[in-house]
Amino acid sequence: MRLASVVSAVVLVCFAGVARADVAGQYVEARTCEVYVGPCFAESEVNLAGSQAVLAWHVTRGSLDGVELSGLSVVAAVEARATLGTPFRNPYPARAIVYVDRRANEAQRAALVRLAKRMTGRLLENVVRVVPARIEFENNGSGVVHVTAGKDVKLTTRQATPEDVKCVSEFIYYEPLVHLNPGFMAVVATQHEFRGKGLRTTWSSPEKRSAFVGTFHLAD
Repeated sequence: MRLASVVSAVVLVCFAGVARADVAGQYVEARTCEVYVGPCFAESEVNLAGSQAVLAWHVTRGSLDGVELSGLSVVAAVEARATLGTPFRNPYPARAIVYVDRRANEAQRAALVRLAKRMTGRLLENVVRVVPARIEFENNGSGVVHVTAGKDVKLTTRQATPEDVKCVSEFIYYEPLVHLNPGFMAVVATQHEFRGKGLRTTWSSPEKRSAFVGTFHLAD
């Protein structure tokens, strides 16, 4: 009985140290290049555009490592060395600023950063600043999303129309930067701005079919 008790205690300690996630919510990203377009147009932008991006998550339910995150948001502004998603040049290492919901407590802010890092892999390996900010994340459906992070980040999207077609045979040339649930949409970023400090540049890249809107679920 004593041996069984010791084994049980060890198992409990081991499981307590394992990171656990069950987090779901809404997601939007925008790049500084077209993501839904024909190859002729996309190839003309390679290594001339698309090395910057804004990514935003809004948690609708769930927790990470035992920290409740429902109702909170996190936003990342990223600057890479080359066009993100291109097979022709390594975009890493990238630099990033992460904006965490100012309503979150210290443990929640740390968990929001971990959430963003777990969903992006190498993209957020080098976070140069973590900034508590007022984050607005409004999803009005049909591809219409509005996100702000303080005064530094502004992102608004809409569904594409026939007027947004740039060339024939258009398709999703670049996949989203994170794993999303089925049913995500490539949309137009009517506003896509980063005006913060800490990266090598700022940007404004409006009216491009450069964004994705969808939902995510991180679980283990």
